[in-house]
Amino acid sequence: MQSFRTEIENPIVEKDILELEKKIRQFKGGELDEEKFRSLRLARGVYGQRQPGVQMIRIKLPYGKVSAKQLRRISDVADEYSTGRLHITTRQDIQIHYVELERTPELWAELEKDEVTLREACGNTVRNVTASEKAGIDPNEPFDVSPYAQAVFEYFLRNPIGQEMGRKFKVSFSSSDADTGLSYMHDLGFIAKIQNNTRGFKIMIGGGLGSQPRHADELFSFLPTDKIIPLMEGVIRVFDRYGERKSRAKARMKFLLKDIGLDGFRALLEQEEKAIPFNNYPIVANTYPSAVIADTAVPKVQIEDVEAFEKWKTTNLVPQKQAGYVAIGVKVLLGDFYTDKARQLANLIESYAASEIRLSLRQNILIPYVKEELVPFFYTVLKDLGFAEAGYNKALDITACPGTDTCNLGIASSTGIAEELERVIKAEYPQYISNPDVVIKISGCMNACGQHNMAHIGFQGMSIRTKDKLVAPALQVLLGGGNFGNGNARFADKVIKIPSKRGPEALRCILDDFEANSSGSSYEVYYAEKGEHYFYDLLKPLANIENLTAEDFIDWGNTDRYKKAIGIGECAGVVIDLIATLLFESEEKIANSKTAYEEGKWAASIYHAYASMVNAAKALLTSEKVKTNTHASIIKDFDGLFVDSKRFSLESSFSELVLQLNKKAPTSLFAKKYLEDAQSFLQKAETFRKLELQHA
Repeated sequence: MQSFRTEIENPIVEKDILELEKKIRQFKGGELDEEKFRSLRLARGVYGQRQPGVQMIRIKLPYGKVSAKQLRRISDVADEYSTGRLHITTRQDIQIHYVELERTPELWAELEKDEVTLREACGNTVRNVTASEKAGIDPNEPFDVSPYAQAVFEYFLRNPIGQEMGRKFKVSFSSSDADTGLSYMHDLGFIAKIQNNTRGFKIMIGGGLGSQPRHADELFSFLPTDKIIPLMEGVIRVFDRYGERKSRAKARMKFLLKDIGLDGFRALLEQEEKAIPFNNYPIVANTYPSAVIADTAVPKVQIEDVEAFEKWKTTNLVPQKQAGYVAIGVKVLLGDFYTDKARQLANLIESYAASEIRLSLRQNILIPYVKEELVPFFYTVLKDLGFAEAGYNKALDITACPGTDTCNLGIASSTGIAEELERVIKAEYPQYISNPDVVIKISGCMNACGQHNMAHIGFQGMSIRTKDKLVAPALQVLLGGGNFGNGNARFADKVIKIPSKRGPEALRCILDDFEANSSGSSYEVYYAEKGEHYFYDLLKPLANIENLTAEDFIDWGNTDRYKKAIGIGECAGVVIDLIATLLFESEEKIANSKTAYEEGKWAASIYHAYASMVNAAKALLTSEKVKTNTHASIIKDFDGLFVDSKRFSLESSFSELVLQLNKKAPTSLFAKKYLEDAQSFLQKAETFRKLELQHA
């Protein structure tokens, strides 16, 4: 790893990459537990793949913004270390697959040359900060949310409060009341507002998808922009301390809100106020776009198929508030495209637009700041690239996760059925190519990476078992989801489960009935009037599994007989607690606390010291086989089992010692004293453990 050390200008990033390389060597040498290594690499964007021996790399791209220069860099990396295929996710990231583990530090170093990171793209961290792809150009937005999404990304990247939470934490920004950032399904969602000439946000909290979707609560109807980072820090501190850690199924923010209620959560937020280093945090609202708009002559082009061009314009041109410009939507089938096209796209936007693209939540590409007179030229270039298919963000534009193609958790194919449904719509329902009223989404399992349970028509990969105990791929059909705007939405109903090969017929039944019986109303109104039972009866004949054919036992995109094979899920970065490892980690956290203190980062130093003490207490409780589900329970149970019984000597209770951090402001003096307390506690914990082992 020394070969690229001097090529990285940022010493913090360099240290991060060298640490990953070191941990890989330790893991390969048998010095590091596999489960602990998984947690570490996930926080650095390195995700296990369904295929053994290779990794999926997730590139973190805040609010989906990618410059031409960055797109070229990503393409170079994908060619060198992967297969040259780029996959756009529903969180505006880019993923590349089939990467060798040993090469991931080198890959990361190459990306950082153009300020592209892997850090905290996976794992129990603050994930990619998403936003409306039209942010900055939306005619209906009160202001551009991009600078605020960028500020949140920068503030919480490598922030110690969000490195080892019980589960991932997802944040979104919506540019207007249309709520295209989907605030209602996020741990923390921001909707842009202006009140009394002041910029701010409506704050939504505790939303989520998965097997138990939950609509977010309204935390604030309006919060000024300089308060959003202090608020989010408080929210993460509360989640880190009180959020579930053992049961993966209950470890998201939505379950904490469900358990303690909104008022209970507000009370815990108030307790953290003194610990937060900033009462307000002003964010500079930079002018969009950040790059200079290209000023070039308009190339003359000849449109060969005028009808196709006019149809494309009706579905793929996006109005923007800046006079004389439009944005162009590029429909990317299943979010997959290749580096040769990516480079040509980079050249196009650099020469004729604002030198950047936005990746969308529907796995597409938006090119902002295209001069109106350049639209014919862009169409011809995009057509040559295979990027001029009509139907951007319309019913034809189906969202799907990778499913069983590469994901460990995939139960049934999502990409295969998505391709078939798009074929059906093109061939049999061409009117839906320009219909924005029906949203179709598909996930390969219940975790909802394809966001199926917020769609008008959703499909979830499952399996079915016959009376003869034969297993076939299946789809759960979900209907009736919808985004009503301003943080209001409805999750889809689970209507019925059918064999996967009958998915196209299910879509035909639904669309045929919609055409015949909607009376011209929107799909949302149509579904609400008909109700779940109506659609159950409509689709019930497709659920019969007594008449399955050989074809039904072969999943979409496959030739072999279906086998249900689910690997170990990595979204949560689950860690097996080993006592020695926990104590060693506590030592590392003390070292981090010292470094932060020496750099004058008092709040960070305090939090590292806090984490060290809780981790050491967790180690001793683990040795006693005590559950350590939350930080709060660790603190309470350590007092009950060790301090109150005089087995472990402290001048005060462990609770009083540890929770100084939310009772005192993060000053230099307190940070120094708190670090000393943490060092003393760790020494006592290690001595206690040694004595316990001697008498075992």
